[in-house]
Amino acid sequence: MPIIAGNWKMHHDHLTAIQVVQKLGFRLEDSDYDRTEVVVCPAFTALRTVQTLIDSDKLRIELGAQNCHWEPQGAYTGEVSAPMLAKLNVDYVIVGHSERRQLFGETDETVNRKVKAVLGNGMTPIVCVGETLEEREAGETDDKVRGQTAAAFAGVKAEQVAACVIAYEPIWAIGTGRNATPEDADATIGTIRATVRERFDAPTADALRIQYGGSVKPGNIGELMAMPEIDGALVGGASLDPDDFARIVRFWE
Repeated sequence: MPIIAGNWKMHHDHLTAIQVVQKLGFRLEDSDYDRTEVVVCPAFTALRTVQTLIDSDKLRIELGAQNCHWEPQGAYTGEVSAPMLAKLNVDYVIVGHSERRQLFGETDETVNRKVKAVLGNGMTPIVCVGETLEEREAGETDDKVRGQTAAAFAGVKAEQVAACVIAYEPIWAIGTGRNATPEDADATIGTIRATVRERFDAPTADALRIQYGGSVKPGNIGELMAMPEIDGALVGGASLDPDDFARIVRFWE
């Protein structure tokens, strides 16, 4: 099943989060959830509130977090651990988003540690990979995503990888209004899937869901989802508005 996830980033306090999730729930029908898995990833301060709302209203929306630390506990001021998220019934955790890599110094090694922590606590990582504009113009896109993919799943079992999600997010397209053409996105996602096939096996690569992210909007989601390799979308700014996000979830329209 395709997976559409909304990454709210540092937006929406817990009160606004209630309104957004309630409106999203009103706009989606049961039949929509039968065709698409829907995930919202609010800020840490809104996780408990959104979890309670999802449970009390019996919404078929999955709860995601935007990050976690790889250690289960310790003297890491300001960090949140995977076991803490698991206790909140978090289903998905975004790992290695380009903003985490670029602004906060995350490396392939720390991404790998986080992937293992998320999996070890019964949640599913959404592993972000993608190239900069300079790397793209230098023809290094395939090498970049191959390296990031291989590093993220080093030491992870094939059956675990098969249940994971990868988000291909060209860094130059995030929040810029620019996006890769559907054909380019499909080709790069094909490269990511081929990397998994080479390092694990064909069934693992086929089962793994790979999203596209980077200025996804209601106006371009249909073309993106028509591509054979694209299994969903990681949506940034457009996920903040429940009307826009509901239209993206209904990509087939």
